[in-house]
Amino acid sequence: MGSSRVHRLIVAMVVLNLSLVCLSSSAEAVDRPTTLAAQARLQQSLDMLAQRARPGLLGVDVLDLQSGTEVRVNANQAYPMMSVFKAPVAAAVLSRIEKRQLSLGQKITLTRADIQEGSAVPSIGANFHGDRMTFTVDQLLTAAVSESDNTAADALVKLVGGPQAVTAFLRAHGIEGMRVDLDEAGVQQVFEGLEPGEKKSPGESSQEAYKRYQRGYRAYLADPRNRSTPEAAVQFLRKLWSNELLSSVSTQHLLHLMYGQTIPNRLRAGLPDDVRLADKCGTSYSLDGETAAYNDIGILTAPDGHTVIVAAFLTASQASKAEQDVLFADLARNVAETLHP
Repeated sequence: MGSSRVHRLIVAMVVLNLSLVCLSSSAEAVDRPTTLAAQARLQQSLDMLAQRARPGLLGVDVLDLQSGTEVRVNANQAYPMMSVFKAPVAAAVLSRIEKRQLSLGQKITLTRADIQEGSAVPSIGANFHGDRMTFTVDQLLTAAVSESDNTAADALVKLVGGPQAVTAFLRAHGIEGMRVDLDEAGVQQVFEGLEPGEKKSPGESSQEAYKRYQRGYRAYLADPRNRSTPEAAVQFLRKLWSNELLSSVSTQHLLHLMYGQTIPNRLRAGLPDDVRLADKCGTSYSLDGETAAYNDIGILTAPDGHTVIVAAFLTASQASKAEQDVLFADLARNVAETLHP
């Protein structure tokens, strides 16, 4: 090949490479303003939702895994989790299973004394009969995460070594803003205004009981235990999604359980039918027209794989349940319309 021909070939290759660089830079120049505009729209939307939630406090963190866009409002404050804590509990259990310290088929016997009221749908606590029943760890995981059963959750907390073991699992994976200090029985004791080991007085009048519940409700709102910031919840879900917390098999197991939670229907209510949601809700009881905790954290995935993580915590809300549900549905709808997951 002649030197002049070689020279022309080299020049052509340089021109082609420069053209590709220019096209890439041009595409980035177009994408960046689009991303910034979407981020600004979503920020405005979150600010408006937080305003609507007043005098309650709404904290939200949204992370688009595709673009890296993250939008927040009141996201660095710690909120009471309620049943949201069952997701990290399940992760801690699955981690023990990976280490062969537990197994999915391992049988756990529960007695009637272990029963805790509460679940999103009738589950272990509601269907318990006799003095004792035996369940596998897999059954307890399904009940705790998909059905939000309190009895199953407390059995799993005990199985991994107590609430502190769940927090230790989170810390070992670099998650600092989420803490588990109490099981469901402990949370209920705070709400009931009782000290550890204290029992309700048999002769307590209805007025005395009401005052005790008022004390308990205020104590729960002031209690720093079993709380998470929205930022920490997003970090937990991001690390779960990227297999940083668990193996791929265990990750898919937990996501399957979270896909299976369809009641309560909060963020899911605002999403298009083709967007999948793996989520975990948390709900407290209400007293005097105020709800201590109304939460939903989840991973939204579009048919093309575009994934967005949302963590929303609402505390001290004086809105009705219907108004709270609309708030969460509007949040999910705005995220879907703006970021197109």
